[in-house]
Amino acid sequence: MERVIVAGVDRSDHSRAAAHRAAHEALVRGLALRVVHVTPADGRGPYRRDAVVDRTVAELTGRYPALTVRGACLAGAPAEVLRSAGRDAELVVAGLRGEGGPGGTAVGSTASALASGCAAPLLLVPGARRGTAPPRHRGTVAVGLDARDPAAGALGFAFEAARLHGAPLHAVHAWALPAGAVRSSFAVSERDRATWEDHEVNLLSDALRPWRGKYPEVDVVEDVVLFTPAQALVHVSADSALVVAGRRTASGATLAVLLEHAGCPVAVVPVR
Repeated sequence: MERVIVAGVDRSDHSRAAAHRAAHEALVRGLALRVVHVTPADGRGPYRRDAVVDRTVAELTGRYPALTVRGACLAGAPAEVLRSAGRDAELVVAGLRGEGGPGGTAVGSTASALASGCAAPLLLVPGARRGTAPPRHRGTVAVGLDARDPAAGALGFAFEAARLHGAPLHAVHAWALPAGAVRSSFAVSERDRATWEDHEVNLLSDALRPWRGKYPEVDVVEDVVLFTPAQALVHVSADSALVVAGRRTASGATLAVLLEHAGCPVAVVPVR
């Protein structure tokens, strides 16, 4: 079976940015790209059924001549069709933002549905500003993890992305004060807080040690932060080229907050 990246496209600028990012990822990974456009199940629409796919394939082929690009126009509910089309893909790529909201800033319903149930790793790409080039990978890869129970799929994806793009990796572990300390009427001493934090630092180092050995060429920055997971991931997204989250590590609420406020593309990796 051919190894491919699947990109979901429509007529929006957000979709165009996602298609170009998918093309870049396919080139870096040495994979073919399959562009998928989903139309209503009844076949009705204001434009020719294959127009979006044909235009996107032509644009990507012209810009990336070394890339193998194929197109498909499928009918049905977008999230369901893309989940099916991407079941055996190496990566599924789609636009993060929907058409609603000011300037199309709201998270799209298709992106939300894919994030909660895509079998393959999913890359959700914010749209580029009008008049700017489609986004490519420049900068740090950040990965959120629970150092007590690290998700191997998310860590593997993040380390491999950092290696492929020659980027440093920022590994972020969010922690909280012990429940007893939070409920106490007394202030937490700096000594106690430092002791607890040192323990979290050691947990993170232990979780990353085998991955450092597997990817010695990747520069890793370890970061233990006294935030909620959602706060930690949103914060690092402001200065990252990519944020990676495991679907188990990132709960539904955490993932929803990250997608709503992310300052960069977000990869959601299923935990098997």
